[in-house]
Order: sequence, then C-alpha cells, then structure tokens
Amino acid sequence: MQLTKTAIVLGTRPEIIKFSPIIRELTRLDLDFFILHTGQHYSYEMDKAFFEELDLPEARYNLDVGSGTHAEQTGKMLVRTEKILLKEKPDIVLVEGDTNTVLAGALTAAKLHIKIGHVEAGLRSYDKQMPEEINRILTDHCSDLLFAPTSKSANILLKEGIPREKIFTTGNTIVDAVFQNVEIAKKSEKIALRLGIEREKYFAVTVHRQENVDNRENFQGILRGLEMIHEEYDYPVIYPIHPRAKKRLKEFGLKPKEIKMIAPLDYLSFLQLESDAKLVLTDSGGIQEETCILGVPCVTLRHNTERPETLDVGSNVIAGTDPETIVSKVRSMLIKKKWKNPFGDGKAAQRIIRIAREEISRP
Repeated sequence: MQLTKTAIVLGTRPEIIKFSPIIRELTRLDLDFFILHTGQHYSYEMDKAFFEELDLPEARYNLDVGSGTHAEQTGKMLVRTEKILLKEKPDIVLVEGDTNTVLAGALTAAKLHIKIGHVEAGLRSYDKQMPEEINRILTDHCSDLLFAPTSKSANILLKEGIPREKIFTTGNTIVDAVFQNVEIAKKSEKIALRLGIEREKYFAVTVHRQENVDNRENFQGILRGLEMIHEEYDYPVIYPIHPRAKKRLKEFGLKPKEIKMIAPLDYLSFLQLESDAKLVLTDSGGIQEETCILGVPCVTLRHNTERPETLDVGSNVIAGTDPETIVSKVRSMLIKKKWKNPFGDGKAAQRIIRIAREEISRP
C-alpha cells in the first residue's frame, strides 16, 4: 500500500499556521491531499484571507460548525467529518495540536479504521481543567503515528504506555512555519510604523484563554499587571484583543489604563509585532514556542505550560495572574539572555511526510 491521499483536518488559525509547512511539503512532492476546515473559531469565509496570506490552497470542505458547548461543537464535527471521510477514503488523517477539531478528526478516523497522524503529540500541562489537555491525551491514545516535537514529549508518550514504534521525534512544525513565514512577513507593511512604535521599545500581549478571560479575578489581575509594567518601564503595552476577551472586558466592567488595545492582527503582522517586541506576555502555547524561536523573552500568564522546553532553555517563565508576580517575572526576563531553540531545525514537515509515506507502505 502507498500513501495516495492525505486528509488535513484543521479548524483554528494556529492549526493553519502549524500545518502550513506540511501543506507546502505535500504540494512540493505533488501528493494528493485535501483540507477539511471545521470552522471551530471562525467561519471559513473569514479564514480565506488567512490561507491567501500564507499562500496556501483553499480548503476543499468547510463544516462551518461555529461556536457552542464542547459537546455540541465536537458532536457536529464528528457527524459532518464522517460523511467526508467516507466519501474521500484517505489513507491517513493528519491532525495537529489539542483543539476540539483535533479530537473530532482523530475519533472519526479511528472509528472508520483510517490511520491517524498526530502532529505535536506528547504535550502535557497535567491540568485536566483545561479542555485542551483532555483533547491531546485522547488523541494521542487513538493515533497510529505520533509526531512528537521533542525528546521530552516523546518520553511522556512512552511513559503513558504508547508503543515505541508509533512514536517519532520530528521537531515542531512551528519552527518551519516561523522560518518560512518570517520571510513572507518581511515583504508586508511594517506593523511598527502603522502603530507608531519603535523596535524593542514596547511589550506585546495576547490573552485569550477561557481560564483567564472568563474569570473576572484572573483577567483583572493580568490587566493590572500590564498597567504596572507600563508604569515601571514607560513602554507601550500593545494588546491585540480577541473578540471573546473584549466581550468579557465589557461584561466585567473592566477599564484598564495605559494598555493600547487594538483589533486582532493578521498572522504576518502579529509575527512582526512579536519578533520586534522587547518582551511578550501571553497565555498561548504557540506563542511561547514562537518567541523561543525568535529569541524574544516570554512571560506566560498561566500557572502551567505544556511547553516545558521553553522553561528549560530560559526563554520563558511562568507568572500566573497575580500582578506583582507578573511584574517580577518581567524584570527577571529583561536581563539579556540567549538560548538555543529546542524545537528543531525547521525540517519537521519533511520528516513527517517522509515517515507517513514509509509507515503507510509497510505491509
């Protein structure tokens, strides 16, 4: 048997970013594949510009599931994905990360006895209050090929009893994506000029996770920490605010001062924003990785991380949501440090596709 058709199942913008090198590699090798977009975070119509920006082919299928409870969202995806996989009959379904899209894609394929490849397997926060933790554990344990980004994540899978022959340490496609997309970003409009800020003389922020923005105390603590950072350093604090966070801000009656809140940025503009920042504060796992690759210090606004490699090399530190702690951690990270990128050499996509082809062809 040969790898004749690959299904790429995605539904969020971080997944599009991390899948972009794999999609480019499949295209380069002239292999048959299709993209199924679940519409988990945005409608596909809104994401079309994102595909165009990254010079990626359009999705063949758009499920447009929209928002809802975790059960509603996942259930819709299961029903609609099954029909497409039965029609297309791919040899392998590739999913990436830890969203409801990932779980639904993997479960549907498992029930249809289609091989599953999990890109970015083996990440753990060990906090089952996070829906993402449940998704990544279940996906890992029903996948056939587990593409672990680092030896640390590969060892986690081994300790959970997953057979060694299913696990492949490939590096993380985020490195490929950053290297490839930074080159595209250099050709676009300079975000610093648009915002009137100077390179390495501002802080960039992302806060969007449910446990932060849906919890008034946590959100208020983070915002106060950002205000205190501005007071101490007199640098602009730039926060492209997610629609969910903006809604909660209004509901909670929070009116932060000295934080420059702007509309969400397209990916290439945000890549410029974080690469030129003095420091980035975030609750995003992907941005912890990106800043590590870009050489920009990071402070994580959570109490845990599934990217412990960033802590090990010193590119990132955990601050939680207490304002004083946030300021203290920023101070510690502004002491100039250099670190080695632990996520690979930018060739993860090549390895993943090569391994998938080899494993599918095994008797």
